[in-house]
Amino acid sequence: MTQNKVNTQNPLRNREDVQHLLNDLLSAVSPYTEKGKSGIDLGESTTHYGKEIAKMEALSRMLWGIFPLVAGGGECADLPFYLDAIRFGTDPQHPQCWGTLRDFDQRCVEMAAFGVGLALLDKRLLQHFTAQEQQHLADWLNQGRDAVIPNNNWNFFPIMVQMGFKQAGLPWSQDAVAARFELMEAYYLGDGWYSDGPGRPRDYYISMAFHYYGLLYAQNMADVDPSRAALLRQRAGVFAQDFITLFSADGAAVPFGRSLTYRFAEAAFWSAAAYSKLDVFTPGIVKGVILRHLRHWLKQPIFDRDGLLSIGYHTPNLVMAEDYNAPGSPYWACKIFLILALPQDDAFWLADEAPLPVLPRTHCIPHASQILMRDAQGQHVVMLTSGQLELNNFVNTEAKYTKFAYSSQFGFTLDRGRYGLNHAGCDSMLMLAEGDGYFRGRRDCAETRITEDAIYSRWLPWHDVEVRTWLIPCGDWHLRIHHLKNQRPLDTAEGGFAVIQDPATRSQITPNQHAMAVTACNGISRIVSLNGGSEREATTVVTPPNSSIMFAETAVIPVLKASYPAGSHWLISAVCAGTGSDTGDLAAPEIIREGNQLHWQYQGRSGQISLA
Repeated sequence: MTQNKVNTQNPLRNREDVQHLLNDLLSAVSPYTEKGKSGIDLGESTTHYGKEIAKMEALSRMLWGIFPLVAGGGECADLPFYLDAIRFGTDPQHPQCWGTLRDFDQRCVEMAAFGVGLALLDKRLLQHFTAQEQQHLADWLNQGRDAVIPNNNWNFFPIMVQMGFKQAGLPWSQDAVAARFELMEAYYLGDGWYSDGPGRPRDYYISMAFHYYGLLYAQNMADVDPSRAALLRQRAGVFAQDFITLFSADGAAVPFGRSLTYRFAEAAFWSAAAYSKLDVFTPGIVKGVILRHLRHWLKQPIFDRDGLLSIGYHTPNLVMAEDYNAPGSPYWACKIFLILALPQDDAFWLADEAPLPVLPRTHCIPHASQILMRDAQGQHVVMLTSGQLELNNFVNTEAKYTKFAYSSQFGFTLDRGRYGLNHAGCDSMLMLAEGDGYFRGRRDCAETRITEDAIYSRWLPWHDVEVRTWLIPCGDWHLRIHHLKNQRPLDTAEGGFAVIQDPATRSQITPNQHAMAVTACNGISRIVSLNGGSEREATTVVTPPNSSIMFAETAVIPVLKASYPAGSHWLISAVCAGTGSDTGDLAAPEIIREGNQLHWQYQGRSGQISLA
């Protein structure tokens, strides 16, 4: 098989460079396209919806890049294959037909790409098909109009199809669109934020789904639905002020939540903002976010030997895959290429790439229960968070949602087994065990509160164990205060951020054994006990390989460990990490706890918080 490598040295400075990147991605897939087929078979791993639908998914995910490319005047060498696949897949008499939808069917998800293609290309897409073939396409897509689907971002998929019908001059249902929007209105939280369904998470689906599709709708349907289009724009503009704080100065975003294997889709919102002319940041700022994000990803080993996107995050890693991650699933990253629908003379492409705007060192997002922290240079972004949980319990849900902190530079580790602290993904977690080596940490929270200065959570790892936790941004550090009430003896271990373990990695413990710093090739990670005469002892935990989503090597985590009898106990620590050598020299914050009041001081700044 001919290998089609992706040019990872692409400078990604202009429209032509971005077009080359997309064509590299598509060329790597070309050897897997088969004449006469309506899907693409990219590998042997599979999903809960099976291999046949996964082949159709792989094909449709490519269309998120192909349709903007063609709409903007670019050429796709394999376009005849994709057009034939659409003919075969939607022809009810063809053996390659994609078939009839069932309830909660993945094929409804993949229909959205066709709706967007019809919208971007107006009537130009339909010109490739006969009248009969056009009817087949419309009939197949219309299955999703009233389909039974999850009550979450999936409601946008039928909307995208109807939007495409309208733009292409096909019969469409305004009532079906209104009904889907009404369902989603029930979980609008305010200030530009949705949850992904009633009581569901607030993760990257809010940016790459709700607002991405919302801006596509606003741009294409303003003539028939002007009030909703204006509302969607207004919400996206407010959301953008929060969302930009998740990005570092070099283009990395904070990994958090599920579906991280979609990679570039972390920044897809900004492509939709550019496409829809959203009045938010300057075109140069938006362009900078997108191009730096793509350049960041090209530095990571995300492609296999044939140039295909792997399942994983910074490295191939099936340990992190959700039940719905098929070999073609990562190509939802192609959503970022919506900017290719913009002509060369668009303000976006004419603008000089600009750095991020001036952003605060800390930024509170109440609707997401998150506080974003950034270092002085904006290169390292840390998300403190509490209270989110994906109720579907996809693999490693706790690791993806319930840790205390997530880092743009150090990511997080995954659970690798039930027994032993080194398998428990203890970074940015307080892990508890009953002396048997089976550790559990925070999962769901019984209560959460958030202010500009702290996030509070109350969680119950056992029915007779209560932990109250406060997370406090504190300059280069964040403070963690836990009040443990346990009616059973417990072993505890609390971890900082995970770094690479290799022969050059050094661990340094303070003489009183209450602080640990680990210096590795990818940075320095530190944790300090601030309990005064604390019984917590600093040490390290080394994980198995492929535990981190950021690197394949084994990881080392600085931890504080102690065993406690039944009773009431305070556990207070400070955590920091960074890639600069000065990280190891930073003095820890000073704290004083007086009853239910905690006072802290760091580099001339001070604050206090009630622990009542």
